[in-house]
Amino acid sequence: MNPMTDPLAVLPERDAEGYLVEPGDWNEDVARVLAREEQIALTDDHWDAIRFMRDYYDEHQIAADARFVIRHLSERFGRDAQKKLFELFPYGYVKQACKIAGMKRPRAWSTG
Repeated sequence: MNPMTDPLAVLPERDAEGYLVEPGDWNEDVARVLAREEQIALTDDHWDAIRFMRDYYDEHQIAADARFVIRHLSERFGRDAQKKLFELFPYGYVKQACKIAGMKRPRAWSTG
């Protein structure tokens, strides 16, 4: 397959679990491929959470804890923000949201 048309050709180096080795290699095309692998069709709500996570990473150089993303989502979803996060990423914040947002797998967190 032509590397220019192969969607996997845009992916930077990943670890054995599929997380980016270097979060700085992330871009929105990478996110789209990672989301497709997780069988998630990215909506505006997904992008809102992902962009918040990227901004947090850019500012703090660590992945945002789920509670910060929930706090961010609560501006739009109120008390349903936690439920919304897990609707967006049904197999877990670390397993899907962190992966799609280009974070390294947070070692101290569970995969749920």
